[in-house]
Amino acid sequence: QSTVCEKIMELLGQNEVEQRQRKVLILSQDSFYKVLTAEQQAKALKGQYNFDHPDAFDNELMHSTLKNIVEGKTVEVPTYDFVTHSRLAETTVVYPADVVLFEGILVFYNQDIRDMFHLRLFVDTDSDVRLSRRVLRDMKRGRDLEQILTQYTTFVKPAFEEFCLPTKKYADVIIPRGVDNMVAINLIVQHIQDILNGDICKWQRGAMNGHGRTYKRPFPEQAESGSVLAAGKRSHLESSSRPH
Repeated sequence: QSTVCEKIMELLGQNEVEQRQRKVLILSQDSFYKVLTAEQQAKALKGQYNFDHPDAFDNELMHSTLKNIVEGKTVEVPTYDFVTHSRLAETTVVYPADVVLFEGILVFYNQDIRDMFHLRLFVDTDSDVRLSRRVLRDMKRGRDLEQILTQYTTFVKPAFEEFCLPTKKYADVIIPRGVDNMVAINLIVQHIQDILNGDICKWQRGAMNGHGRTYKRPFPEQAESGSVLAAGKRSHLESSSRPH
């Protein structure tokens, strides 16, 4: 799902825009993993902690952060270290945007969070592709192959079947083959462009500049469009996929 979101950002040209100027942003559910106890962290380092279970996420923080973004506020998002399985003291500042791509394997699981999205996407990728991507990713994080495969068969695959796959029914759009499905991705990109061209955004952007004045970015006021969103509201496009 992260690959799909990054491709969308690339096609929109938003990945080349300075952070606080972006009209579209990506936010990952992975940033909201809970702070582990010493015992849980010891298990995690051995590959014996289930990071694919709904209880692994801080849903309250996730919901409040998304709510603040919807309200046009600048927020601080946790930074998670996947090597040490810990939340770092440093945070990432996220400025308001007109479209939020919120991606993660269990973003549909919690109803309060699920109900915040205006469009729900499910990226449906072949199981072999998911496994191979996970192996490559986790090896880059310093984990050995045996631990990766054990964790996959013990936690990842069962959790996908129990928690992730059933949420597919909540999706408005299903994208088979993930990033290889450029027809579907181009349709989503066009939908976002329609939102950006037809929505009216009147809030102040970002933080205070060095002179103590509020930083603003002008938005042209557009005529009414065919968008299902009311003028002045932000749109949240969300991408959920099988683990990869």
